[in-house]
Amino acid sequence: MFYQVLPISFADSNGDGKGDLPGFLGRIDHLRWLGVDAVWMTPFYPSPFRDLGYDISDFCNVDPVFGTLADFDRALDALHAHGIKLIIDFVPNHTSNEHAWFAESRSSRSNPKHDWYIWADAEADGGPPNNWMSRFGGSAWQWDDTRGQYYYHSFLLEQPDLNWRNPAVRAAMADVLRFWIRRGVDGFRVDAAAVLAKDDLLRDDPPAPDSSGKPPPQRLNHVFTDDRPQAMIYLEEIRAVIDEFDNRMLAGEVQGKIGRIGHFYGNARPRLHLPLNFALLDSAWDALSLQGTIDAYYNAIPDKAWSDWTIGGHDKKRIAGKLGPFQTRVLAMLALTLRGTPFFFAGDELGMEPVLIPDDKVNDPFERLVPGYGLNRDPERTPMRWDGSANGGFTSGEPWLPLGEDVAERNVARLMADPHSLLWLYRRLIELRRRESALSWGAYQPLRSRHDILMYKRVGGECEILVALNTVHQPRKCTWQGAGRLLLSSWLDREECEVEGPMLLRPDEGVIIKLRC
Repeated sequence: MFYQVLPISFADSNGDGKGDLPGFLGRIDHLRWLGVDAVWMTPFYPSPFRDLGYDISDFCNVDPVFGTLADFDRALDALHAHGIKLIIDFVPNHTSNEHAWFAESRSSRSNPKHDWYIWADAEADGGPPNNWMSRFGGSAWQWDDTRGQYYYHSFLLEQPDLNWRNPAVRAAMADVLRFWIRRGVDGFRVDAAAVLAKDDLLRDDPPAPDSSGKPPPQRLNHVFTDDRPQAMIYLEEIRAVIDEFDNRMLAGEVQGKIGRIGHFYGNARPRLHLPLNFALLDSAWDALSLQGTIDAYYNAIPDKAWSDWTIGGHDKKRIAGKLGPFQTRVLAMLALTLRGTPFFFAGDELGMEPVLIPDDKVNDPFERLVPGYGLNRDPERTPMRWDGSANGGFTSGEPWLPLGEDVAERNVARLMADPHSLLWLYRRLIELRRRESALSWGAYQPLRSRHDILMYKRVGGECEILVALNTVHQPRKCTWQGAGRLLLSSWLDREECEVEGPMLLRPDEGVIIKLRC
């Protein structure tokens, strides 16, 4: 299972209010105690930090805010010493406008890097080349006086898109991958994997149906800038670089509906090992909707593909804010017993909820540039709470984002002291998943979900394990017939006892029962 870390929000070692690599190093024992297998770390590269560090000015270094390359090496070595792997963000679609490549590209149309970015002439009236829109609102084209042309930016105007049609760009980005792999990283999560290719005819995007009330960027159907066939070829080239090395992994951000996710695995040529799947976050939370979501996802991916389940992230709403503290325990049991690799975000194991961000503390460009649509991601990006002190043990200074009002009740130290807490539930589920091979590698066998109870089995060899999850706040009868050994309840107050069905599940209770082995 993967644990996502936002370095700026994990642990601060020097009191500047921003997390850093030495701070991360000092908290690796938490990951070891929890039992995670791997960490996904978001950007720590040199950056003006206009978009959480995804506006990169040097792909092969560490921003001084986070430390040095030597600090990175020490953190990586410490993870490996505990048997924990590390993947890092690879951001191939764009750079910062402060990157040296862009400075060269904009300097003149005869520069050797003149076509490393996407440039186009103005329309006859001086306007942008077409109607493409930035994800952050407004035209995706920005006029550049020096060059005398427009450049394209999928995101902020300070994030110009690289021209992946240029073989020199692809070669340079392949060298970035090799730089970090040779340094010891175990793989990458590809940012914005679906948008690497844009229509070379610059055709206008059509209007999106039923777009009233949506933010301006969603009023167009991005058919000419998103999920183009050529992007799949670029992902195959990225995968080929990864496959030059042993035992490296490639995950990727592939936004959209379940039906799109299958082709990101690849066909004749492999693409991503794990296209990240957010279906559980997007599903309605009831037993019938969940069984439909799970079935649709498994049917959408290739037969031999390995699945994954992502229940949190720096771009997603905290799931505890949607489900509340009791059903968040049920979600943990669901994500850690389904077939596939679970991904969760630092703080999910504490049940962290979205934090109210005052106007003068807003950092997210979505909220600044497209206000009023509930797109602000700052509430999910707030710092980790290590103890109940004023700044949660995150920093001795003023944190870069507020921690929220429930720090004293919801922090690592307090929940670690409570053997029935959500934090302990995560630890116990991870431990059980590792111990029971049917939960790690066994087949998923759906059962009919009824009476608000989601049910399925995991089957491996001679072993069968039943998972039954009550998705409501009232008791419900589980219609399962048979006998088995209760391995774990989501309330952590009963286990290793014989049970028979049908059985009554308490409000918000999930159970894992070994039927035979």
